[in-house]
Amino acid sequence: MKSGPSKQVPGQPIKKRASIIKLGNEPLKKTSSSTRFANADVVPDENTAHKLFRSESMTRMSEQTPKNQYKIAGSLYIGQLLVGYVLGWTAPVIPKLKDIEATPFKYALSDSQASWLGSSLYFGCTSGPYLSGYLCNKIGRKPCLFIGGTICLMGFTAMAFSKELIFMYFGRILTGVSNGMLFVTNLVYLGEMASPNIRGMLLTLTGVFTTLGTLLIYTVGPFVPYELTCWLAVLTATTYLVLVIVIVPESPVYQVMKGYRGEAVLNLIALGRRDDYLSIEDAASEEHKTNMEQLKEMFTYKANKRALFIIIILNISQQASGFIAVIFFVTTIFDLTGLSLPSYIATIIVGITQVLAACLTPLFVDITGRKSLLLFSTAGCSISLATLGTYFYLHNTKDPIVSSLGWLSLSSLILFFIFFNIGFGIIPNTYVGEMFTTNVRSFGSSFTVSIGWIFGFGIATAFGYMVPAFGAHSTFWMYSGSCAFAFFFTIFFVPETKGKTLFEIQQMLSK
Repeated sequence: MKSGPSKQVPGQPIKKRASIIKLGNEPLKKTSSSTRFANADVVPDENTAHKLFRSESMTRMSEQTPKNQYKIAGSLYIGQLLVGYVLGWTAPVIPKLKDIEATPFKYALSDSQASWLGSSLYFGCTSGPYLSGYLCNKIGRKPCLFIGGTICLMGFTAMAFSKELIFMYFGRILTGVSNGMLFVTNLVYLGEMASPNIRGMLLTLTGVFTTLGTLLIYTVGPFVPYELTCWLAVLTATTYLVLVIVIVPESPVYQVMKGYRGEAVLNLIALGRRDDYLSIEDAASEEHKTNMEQLKEMFTYKANKRALFIIIILNISQQASGFIAVIFFVTTIFDLTGLSLPSYIATIIVGITQVLAACLTPLFVDITGRKSLLLFSTAGCSISLATLGTYFYLHNTKDPIVSSLGWLSLSSLILFFIFFNIGFGIIPNTYVGEMFTTNVRSFGSSFTVSIGWIFGFGIATAFGYMVPAFGAHSTFWMYSGSCAFAFFFTIFFVPETKGKTLFEIQQMLSK
């Protein structure tokens, strides 16, 4: 028997209000925020409400919830490991493809072919986010994660069997599509799933696992045949797909958007967020929009316009810092320096440095805040790249002092990756998962990330042409200038989001 209408009391805890939320999978019709809980048709019987919110078993589950969030995030980080593996794959593999004894082809790759193999990833990266942005709202976040992992598996399988360069380009593009999908969907999912007090940490940990993936290929790649570098990625992708199926639930925000509020409530309880239903419903209150409607809202709604401006500028500046070109060609860069240390050893040292630096960010991002870390990071990146450019200038002009500065190239790159991975490489991605309103978050993330990657494609492709034409010193000085620009942009335009809920962030951006 249905009970009468219940009066909504402002500020009342969710556990006292949630008993009037309908259970089950039947979608509920949208109502205004002032009346959505007052409809007698959406009130379950007393026993059901009691079972859902009062039982000791549910209380024990809510007390364990952070564990569930960490377990789900850990599964997603395997996908982020793949993202880093794909990015760093060319560094140890290109020298093999240039060696007629090690390449699977009948010829050794030229410099231009190697450059295109590295940058061809971006053809996929720029399309993957749009595919993810469409499917995230159409079929859900979890299916997008699975599709992204499957495409990665297909790409590396194609490259493992490649005997012609065209098929390797094809596999590389597929892994780019996968990277675009996994990168964006992971950020969207974690931003929606995580509690506000640990959201910053969980989002920044994506950067840690990206660098772990890069370190994995840096460490294994120089010592195994080319084909094995591909099969290792296939094994990792298979593990990731199993974890997504078994452990990862659908995002509670997506469930509320589609009207499955009962499932969302149970999901939030399992995540330890039983008191967050109302904030989730507020965040998901807008109905799903088409891509064109989302694009229009990004340019008309003040909070989204400001988020778009901040994230696009940070993403473009991040790519213009040259970090992708350095990751793609780090072994080649060390060959240019004349360093006595074997280039593959120097590359492994850089990979370890990336991981250690990235591990620092989650420890401080919710203490010091995003903006402070970003300022410290961009300043350090600019100084270290300027120093590296100076070393190359002295090396190219054959200045006698360069013979005593052999350590400077390696230490400059190590410092660059330390500074980059404690902020500039991670914080912009955190903003992607935080700043956009829920109904445009998937498309907005896709749009801003792909804009940045289009610039990244140009930077990575141009690297192989800029160094011979302008010299390595000019190239790295330009990268340094981009980091300096990001530093001043952060001072004047980037807000602090530490400790704020997604709804509070939208209110701040609307002012």
